[in-house]
Amino acid sequence: MVTQSIIRTIAESEQLSRDKARRRPTPLSLETSRLDRYYARSSGSGSSQRPVTMSTSMSNEAQQIGFDPRWEDLDWAIGQMFIMGWDGTEVTPQIRHLIEDHHLGSIILTAKNLKSAAEMANLVRELQTIAHNAGHPQPLLIALDQENGGVNSLFDDEYVCQFPSAMGIAATGRADLAYEVNKATATAVGACGVNMMLGPVLDVLSNARYQPLGVRATGDDPQEVSQYGIAAINGIRDAGLACCGKHFPSYGNLDFLGSSLDIPIITQTLEELSLSALVPFRNAIATGKLDGMFVGGCAISNPSMNVSHACLSDQVVDDLLRNDLGFDGVAISECLEMQALSHDIGVQNGVVMAVEAGCDLVLLCRAFEVQKEAIKGLKLGIENGIITKDRIRTSLNRIIRLKSTCTSWVTALNPPGISLLSKLRPSHLALSKMAYDDSITVIRDNDKLLPLSRSMHQDEELLLLTPLVKPLPASSLMKSLLQAKGAQASAPNTHDTWVHRDRGTIMSGEGVFRELGRCLARARNGKVLHTSYTANGVRPVHENLIHRASCIIIVTADANRNLYQSGFTKHVEMMCSMLRTRGQKKSVIVVAVSSPYDFAMDKTIGTYICTFDFTETAMQSLVRALCGDFVPKGSLPGTLRKSRRGMKSRKNWIVEDYDRDRDACGLQELVTAVARASTSDLGCLDKATPLSFELSNPNIEGAHFVVRNSSTNALYGFAATYAIDRTGILGSIFVDPSKRNHSVGTSLHRRALRHLRKKRNIKKLQLGIAFPGVFLGIPIDEGHTKSWFANNGWDTQFPKRLTNLVINDLSTWSVPEGLLQGIQRASISFDLIHGLDNTDGERVLTFVDKHTNPEVTELYKTALQEVKACGIVRAKSADDTLLGTVIICSPGNLLSTNIPPLMSRDHEDIGGVLAPVVPPSQQSALVLQGLVVMGVRRNKAYKSTKTVLSWVQDSAYEHIVAMGFEILQSFEEITNTPDAWADL
Repeated sequence: MVTQSIIRTIAESEQLSRDKARRRPTPLSLETSRLDRYYARSSGSGSSQRPVTMSTSMSNEAQQIGFDPRWEDLDWAIGQMFIMGWDGTEVTPQIRHLIEDHHLGSIILTAKNLKSAAEMANLVRELQTIAHNAGHPQPLLIALDQENGGVNSLFDDEYVCQFPSAMGIAATGRADLAYEVNKATATAVGACGVNMMLGPVLDVLSNARYQPLGVRATGDDPQEVSQYGIAAINGIRDAGLACCGKHFPSYGNLDFLGSSLDIPIITQTLEELSLSALVPFRNAIATGKLDGMFVGGCAISNPSMNVSHACLSDQVVDDLLRNDLGFDGVAISECLEMQALSHDIGVQNGVVMAVEAGCDLVLLCRAFEVQKEAIKGLKLGIENGIITKDRIRTSLNRIIRLKSTCTSWVTALNPPGISLLSKLRPSHLALSKMAYDDSITVIRDNDKLLPLSRSMHQDEELLLLTPLVKPLPASSLMKSLLQAKGAQASAPNTHDTWVHRDRGTIMSGEGVFRELGRCLARARNGKVLHTSYTANGVRPVHENLIHRASCIIIVTADANRNLYQSGFTKHVEMMCSMLRTRGQKKSVIVVAVSSPYDFAMDKTIGTYICTFDFTETAMQSLVRALCGDFVPKGSLPGTLRKSRRGMKSRKNWIVEDYDRDRDACGLQELVTAVARASTSDLGCLDKATPLSFELSNPNIEGAHFVVRNSSTNALYGFAATYAIDRTGILGSIFVDPSKRNHSVGTSLHRRALRHLRKKRNIKKLQLGIAFPGVFLGIPIDEGHTKSWFANNGWDTQFPKRLTNLVINDLSTWSVPEGLLQGIQRASISFDLIHGLDNTDGERVLTFVDKHTNPEVTELYKTALQEVKACGIVRAKSADDTLLGTVIICSPGNLLSTNIPPLMSRDHEDIGGVLAPVVPPSQQSALVLQGLVVMGVRRNKAYKSTKTVLSWVQDSAYEHIVAMGFEILQSFEEITNTPDAWADL
């Protein structure tokens, strides 16, 4: 109580002082303030130091570690530049030796190392304890492939849930599900001590039917891959783990020469790659959330580049990845133990080339002798002068920074393990079931065979024909096979070959699909026959069973690359077609349990279903779909989905007025889903709430509309409109990612513009609004959004660019050298005013109203009324002419409700510098920079840790970037005349 009283007294005293001062402008000095000098001293090198975004606790740890004297020891630094694995489920003397004596800083775990979640947590704890006792300044980076679908390293059916593959998630049409699934997966493996996920896969399947990457990739549409990839990144990061995009520059369209000693080749030109394969990587990097990048081992052969191994080429890593795409995270090489590389170059040369090319972590999966040879090779590279100490230091800094964001000794030595997994289990099971059910895709059912109860009598026999396939690396069947074969067997490792195409395979007859047959039998009271088929084709046993059954289900797994499956399926379909002509009932259902492209375009297969993987969970969902427990809603990802949608007729949706009481919860869920699915930040949309769209301003008339499900109250779309003066504004329009391309947006758009055009005094229609500042216009890096608006009548040729910028760490920022002197020479002065009830306030509003949009004037009015938290900085010439203005506001100000970038998250103290208004002149760039400097200084005085500068017009953002700001998001504001929609 005493403390609260003291705080209240201090606050009242400060408020009294502000009230006394608010009626007169406060002169702002150009001299460096004491606060700026303090920050300059405390930050060491000042503005030359690149700010790193991390939590306060992590930042402190990183600073301490960054100056640890052990990093000056070259042996310690070299050890941090390798990521290594081993065979076996226990810590071996070899891996212990690497951690203790060679200071190995990163470990990759595979299915070979993991028996169960509990044993994994113990294994990781033991590894971290070894590192801690050996004096490592930071914990080990523990990396894991856990992509879901068919690529999982950890399998524990008691504690860790299975989820669909990346393409299976894309088949649901819900990018928000990609977020939830990846967050759940990362949380589960994080509970066992993992701190880095080797994912998501960002490859674009340019030649989807023939690429072995298959369902591990989202699909063949670059924008869709970006959308789902960024959602996955957000999920992994929100679970507290680091993420690693793969496989740069692309494994999505490769030419294979046959032998394992031959390197697969990318033959596309850089221009072709830039338009397709590189798009998801570029978009993911632009988010600033991608911690690592896995660089592949493929070759590149085109007129502008001839590279034998991508991860060993400075053209790929330093030039393309770092310089062209702007990636500054940790680059991880493909495994240098791969046969093609070691045979061609040798591991020692390969390590040196990888580091020289720009890789920070070099991967060696399991062979101890090879791993020691690699360490020796890097030392020799330094001794030979090929690798400089500066090059090592650069990589070391990146690795230290990555570790600081995803681990600490407290968490590394105490993974929560089973206790957390037990709590998560129910929610993860429900998410898994929903995800698999929603991913099941019926591409065709021409003969209406589904569900089986509609086309089959209960007494009729069902025949299940399944191919011989290799069990998934992390599965109960694989574990039972390994146990049966003893210690000599080993689980396939996703890094055994460069492209995960291990041709040495364990076949198990129909064992992989035995549970599928059992599930079908239980659902049909035992009337199921089941056998496998091989490259030997249709045998007498198959013919006999086909004659007995009235319905035949044929399972295929990558039939485009296992052509015997395609031939067998067509042979059976032909047999059944002939038997049907004789009056026998012979229905055929084909189920693709991996690539959906097996028979996607083959119309001779009348009923065709896709599951996208053949895990037991997927097979259970398949049985439920076949038996009619739910109606499958999945769709083919990428261009095939778009082509099918293009054939559908446009729908007209009922559009209703927004009702706060009824729709607020649905709007929050919609905004969250759109934010997660976006390939850009959309102006911090993830911070927006339903209140962000509402204004209590009598001069701005708001009217909002929704498309909703009246049964569930879920919102499929939302549009906000505003009318002020003679301008009608479409202030935002959002569509649920799962309902896009179904005309929801078109219906909302028509209703919103019809509403605005009805107002008689409207002379201009505007797309994007500064106040509220949720949707300033069309996001510049979402090209498909711009084309959508263009197709709906907007003239997008002459937009006004609006940019939001940010200083993420004010403690490291200082005024650029020479800027203050330049402002002084130009005789520009600044002052700070509060309140509307004075001539200074009226003068500011007159100035703003003359030079910008009416809603910006209302933003200034609101800021002047918020005297406790906001003020206006004015720039004036020597003759007192007003040159420019800007709004400043303290953390937690009321404007943040309507301007999401100002909203605090994770206890941030965000100050605002808003809506600079600077008319064009010879001095406009200098005036703008001066206003921003004054605004940032006031933010520092408000104890802000971060500053957001919102609504910088046109190319002026370039002058702000030069001051040390980073671009948060850029938009394009569009204006049209109402006549463009006369048909409405």
